[in-house]
Amino acid sequence: MADNEFGYTAWGMDWVRLAEPLRQTRPDPLLPRARSIARNNGVRATLEGGVARAAIHRGGQASVAHLEIAPLTRTTITAIAEIVPDTTVLTDDMHRAVVAAGIALAPVLAGTDCSCTARTSRCLHVLALCYEMARRIDENPRLALEVQGYFDAAPRDSAVPAPSARWTPISALDPTDFFGTVPS
Repeated sequence: MADNEFGYTAWGMDWVRLAEPLRQTRPDPLLPRARSIARNNGVRATLEGGVARAAIHRGGQASVAHLEIAPLTRTTITAIAEIVPDTTVLTDDMHRAVVAAGIALAPVLAGTDCSCTARTSRCLHVLALCYEMARRIDENPRLALEVQGYFDAAPRDSAVPAPSARWTPISALDPTDFFGTVPS
């Protein structure tokens, strides 16, 4: 086993990369505190479909963090099923085989939210939830596919559409289309 306390499997490392992207050029001062909160069981996370919610208590403050994970596309689900026909036990070799085939397994966040006063998508609580998800996925790699909607429908069943996101970001709406044009 590697020395990493989070992301010691390839499946969990995908979640660590959400908190610690490789393109980051300077240290993030929130990361050590977020790892500490997750390491000391300060994250009470629940999973519901493609949504991870966490209640995080630090001192006298409590926050609720929310991560919405975008579902895998139908073609991606089918391609993964062809490479890994049995998903009962997922190994790092299986992860490498899927990635070598050009299929992205890393989760894509459809939205983040937190009740804290930071008002940013990368607040301490969201980062702590990413680390908690990495820890859970290290323990059970099937969770990485489950959270992305892999097991919701049969992989080769193309008649069933992939689940859509539950929330629409306000920045995705065009005011003219949403409210309609005002006749002059």
